[in-house]
Amino acid sequence: MSQNWRKFTLKQRSRKRFLSAFFALIFAIAFAFTLVLHSFLPSFIFNDQADQAIAQTSPQSQRKQSQSNSQRNQSPRNQQSKQSPSSSPKNAQLLPQPLIPPLPPVNPTIVNKKQEIRGVWLTSNDFTMFSDRKQLSEALQQLKQLNFNTIYPVVWNGGYVMYPSSVAQREGIQPFVYRGSEGQDIVADIIAQAHQHDLLVMPWFEFGFMAPPTSELALTHPNWLTQERNGDTTSITAAGEVAWLNPFHPEVQKFLTELVLEAVTNYDLDGIQFDDHTSLPKTFGYDRYTLSLYKQETKKDAPADVDDPAWVRWRANKLTAFMANLNKAVKQRKPNVIFSVSPNYYEFAYKQQLQDWLGWVRQNIVDELIVQVYRNDLDDFRSQVSRAEIVEVQNKISTGIGILSGLRNSNVPMSRVYSQVITAQERGLGISFFYYKSLWGYGPESVSDRQKDLKYLFRSPAPRLFARGSF
Repeated sequence: MSQNWRKFTLKQRSRKRFLSAFFALIFAIAFAFTLVLHSFLPSFIFNDQADQAIAQTSPQSQRKQSQSNSQRNQSPRNQQSKQSPSSSPKNAQLLPQPLIPPLPPVNPTIVNKKQEIRGVWLTSNDFTMFSDRKQLSEALQQLKQLNFNTIYPVVWNGGYVMYPSSVAQREGIQPFVYRGSEGQDIVADIIAQAHQHDLLVMPWFEFGFMAPPTSELALTHPNWLTQERNGDTTSITAAGEVAWLNPFHPEVQKFLTELVLEAVTNYDLDGIQFDDHTSLPKTFGYDRYTLSLYKQETKKDAPADVDDPAWVRWRANKLTAFMANLNKAVKQRKPNVIFSVSPNYYEFAYKQQLQDWLGWVRQNIVDELIVQVYRNDLDDFRSQVSRAEIVEVQNKISTGIGILSGLRNSNVPMSRVYSQVITAQERGLGISFFYYKSLWGYGPESVSDRQKDLKYLFRSPAPRLFARGSF
């Protein structure tokens, strides 16, 4: 009896092992078949719902004007002037409808949107440094040690370029050529040395459409200038009294485009940058050419009210068209060049300077955005860097905040710089400082203390140079 029971038990165990192995094999075959079948299903079956979800969660552009009366044009150029007229709109109003509807996300092969910007502007105040090879080498080495990754050297300022320019010579606007202390090409030297320290170089066309009224540019081409309704042809800025080139005039557009393309062609640069001066104050545009063009296109006379929504939109759209054409020309010459823009916050930029930079981003005109936010109050700073349009843009392209690190006549304590950098970093935003010399040259603290704080803020490297040629 016990022997038969043992045989029966062994037989049952063998049957269980066989069934377990059999079902395991069936499961493996079914799982593999499911994977193969899934790989052959059309992707659009799944993508349609995903696209709808993305559309539903797409951030909306900022539409309400800030209630803070302290907001004003905080351009670094205006920060350097003794008097900067407040130009913040007085009444809280809704922004005009977006000029351009949101477009699909930027192709990620154009720009790596996760690249962190750690930059600094090299201004005309830094000329002594960057025109001397030894001083430049020491400065760039220091920036590298502090884990910076981008510099923006000025190349267009006061109606003159910092490099030998056949375009400037042809137009008769520059009777001299800037050279370094050893006779070197300043821009070529900056680029070569910066690349040795793994820094990206984006020459900065600071003056945009501005020109001093006594410059060769303004005097040689008076028909290129625009004016206000009362006939005034200049305005007071940080750079002093300036005239404004007419951004709607084809000869002006051709000139600036050729100037930019000359730099793009002749130098191994990584990008080019335009700021809040590649714009037009809202009070300008009443020159004969622009009034005629407006009437030709709209069948109406230009409004006397500079804030008339249609008049603002028409001029802003003209600027947008120019920037689109400029971007296209640059990309045709060198597809991987980064097209960078550094404007004021959107509400001011659009209403006061006719810069619809949010529209530029949505049209894929801009590869990198650095919004100038020069504030003393941390709460005001935090409010500006949290605006919806910045959130929208940083989901598409490299985005940073311009932070004031000091001026010749105005020290900025490192505590303020530190807190603002942390605030921006917490939101995933990059940083660019205005400007190099003020990083540790004007502050109340010692040079070593300011450098230690900067080193802590950028304590881990964030290289960008590896991306050269991959945008």
